[in-house]
Amino acid sequence: MTGPTLIRTAIIAGTGRLPAAVAAELDAPLICALDGFVPEGLAVDMVFRVERLVPFFHALEEAGVTRVTFAGAVQRPRLDPALFDAGTAQLVPRLMAAMAQGDDATLRAVIGLFEDAGFAVVGTAELAPGLVPGAGVLCGMIGPQDEADATRAAAIVAALGAVDVGQGCVVAQGLCLAVEALPGTDAMLAGVAGVPPRLRPSGTRGLFYKAPKPGQDLRVDLPTLGPETVARVAQAGLGGIVWQAGGVICLDLDAMIAAARDAGLFLWAR
Repeated sequence: MTGPTLIRTAIIAGTGRLPAAVAAELDAPLICALDGFVPEGLAVDMVFRVERLVPFFHALEEAGVTRVTFAGAVQRPRLDPALFDAGTAQLVPRLMAAMAQGDDATLRAVIGLFEDAGFAVVGTAELAPGLVPGAGVLCGMIGPQDEADATRAAAIVAALGAVDVGQGCVVAQGLCLAVEALPGTDAMLAGVAGVPPRLRPSGTRGLFYKAPKPGQDLRVDLPTLGPETVARVAQAGLGGIVWQAGGVICLDLDAMIAAARDAGLFLWAR
């Protein structure tokens, strides 16, 4: 008879607090960071470079890793041709072709490379379900106009995501005040905060909406919200935050709810 299969998880970590939050839910994960992207509040066991992916795969095998999860923010690294080993060099055409098609294609290619190397790729929702809230109004009250604005915002984000642009927007009284692009959520909300009152619609204050892109592999690159997001939404003069239930990570949900209550905002996993 054979014993149970041992499962060891490697966290492929980027910047921010998410890797530490995921690590807290796992038993002795191996923390691996892409060179130049260090997670917050978490010691790194192994640093790797894209130019040395194949040796990195071998190192994961030697460490007993059977599955990997991706957590944290990274940007496309600059590749140094002099650093490629022979094995990884054979993967370059596949990677470059994917990168030319955008972020979603690049992520799919990266997932494929890990799977081809024999590793299962699992998402945050599976490993740390408490970080991905299900449907419900978590704080505050929503009205008919908020529901209409959320429907409008979901359609806008779906259209943006279909062309790999962004995962969020701001809608008030059916009008789109801003969409998220490369500069990110913080820049978008700062822009909304600067919109003069005469250009804002009267009535309900509007909302910030966040969701994955259509067809996105939910194992990687899930949108993330946290208490800082709540503060920026309040500064932008909005009425609340809405996100796609089961498709958005909430870092420190209790703190998010407390901050939203203090600011008079609603939180709705739609």
